[in-house]
Amino acid sequence: MSTKKTILILSISLILISCEGFLDVRPQSELTQEAFPTSASDALQATNAVYSTLRSWHYHSGGFPVLDVMSDDGLKGSNPDDGSTSMAPFEDFSFAATQTGLDRWWNALYEGIRRANIVIEKVPEIEMDETLKTRYIAEARFLRGIYYFDLVRAFGGVPLVTTINPDLKLERSTAEEIYTLLEADLQFAIDNLPLKSEYSVDQLGRGTKGAAQALKARVHLFKGEFDEVETLSLAVINSNEYDLEDVFIDANGVNGEHGVESVFEIGAIASGSPEGNQYANTQGVRGTPNRGWGFNRPSMDLRATFETDDPRFEDTIIELGEVLDGITILGDGSTPDETRDEGGNLIEIESYNQKVWYPGTNTTTQWGHNRRLVRFADVLLMAAEALNENDQPVQALVYLNRVRERARQGDGSILPDIAETDKDLLRDIILHERRVELALEGHRFWDLVRTGRAPEVLGPLGFIEGKHEFFPIPQSEIDLSQGSLEQNDMW
Repeated sequence: MSTKKTILILSISLILISCEGFLDVRPQSELTQEAFPTSASDALQATNAVYSTLRSWHYHSGGFPVLDVMSDDGLKGSNPDDGSTSMAPFEDFSFAATQTGLDRWWNALYEGIRRANIVIEKVPEIEMDETLKTRYIAEARFLRGIYYFDLVRAFGGVPLVTTINPDLKLERSTAEEIYTLLEADLQFAIDNLPLKSEYSVDQLGRGTKGAAQALKARVHLFKGEFDEVETLSLAVINSNEYDLEDVFIDANGVNGEHGVESVFEIGAIASGSPEGNQYANTQGVRGTPNRGWGFNRPSMDLRATFETDDPRFEDTIIELGEVLDGITILGDGSTPDETRDEGGNLIEIESYNQKVWYPGTNTTTQWGHNRRLVRFADVLLMAAEALNENDQPVQALVYLNRVRERARQGDGSILPDIAETDKDLLRDIILHERRVELALEGHRFWDLVRTGRAPEVLGPLGFIEGKHEFFPIPQSEIDLSQGSLEQNDMW
């Protein structure tokens, strides 16, 4: 389906979420654009529908964890044959504009934008409580900002759609135009969304002021605008709405869902689609116990980058023979426990991403994992990076060492506080800390691209400077646009 079809044909007969429960999904039939939304209850359903895109399997980079696999943190994983066409090309940068999954990613993001535009355009016309109306619009703009940031990072300038009735033939806008819109969306969200503490328990998972500030800080971080990163990240920190979980594993685990460290996460229920989230199932342990497909295997390079005795190593990587929740991890019989190159060097160990582990007894259980899109640890490290770049290394160390203090779990013999204040050296240290703290959470590839280190680090894996900073526009979109969409350079 082309972009124009996605944004023009998708109707309100989308999957919507009822007001009885934020994750209680019900299909709404016989709704038309003219008849919906027209009431306060319609406004709630339409707003909830914008969130449901986040639980679409396709929202997560087309369904597969390709961002980790394209970095030095992850390998394709699964067994040698599975994913040979869908995932393996991302491991060595041999994918093309016709690569399966890119079209799904593109369409999912525009689906979310379409849903957001319905709220932004139609809800202002509804007679209802003005405060609630403004909040719904702010939630929709917050999410539209997320979707457009994903698009512009991945593809560069893309078609800019801000109405439910756009032109039939859309050209690419510039990246600057996309950033202008998404930054305005996130600022509106900052100005109009509640604090996390102002939501009732059954509304946790909605956009908040702090989440919008953190995501806007991430946008500026990607653009290298460190004054803005400093201001926004410190605002989140000083709001006292968030903190680090006492135990690192809870930052992504079931015990920390909507917890103190969660700035924004995708709520899910262990019941398959549409209430569930297949993101974790795609990466879950393959074989015994059967929790998923086993993609995104921790690389040997990632294993080697952890400092000696860093507890985060064990809480990031599931090893064969490990016991989790009383279950022994035996793995996949068709996957070699170890893989060596022709010279006998160990290049891969069968292991799995522990950050997506979810207690249970079957594959459907994995669908209950809440993916954290923003953690407070990420905010602390954004603040540290910005402060260092803004020539405030001593203050940067405060936030860097706060992350390391939690990581060492009270063991003073490991992970000592960093005292380095040389700007260049501290920059490297902070980037390393981001890598081990946020490993296999989809950050590393973007960190290498935005810091200009991708050619050096990923070049040996196949990354080509000037090409792989962006994905290709899906060829199906190019073909269906009849010439209105131009391809990215070198693709």
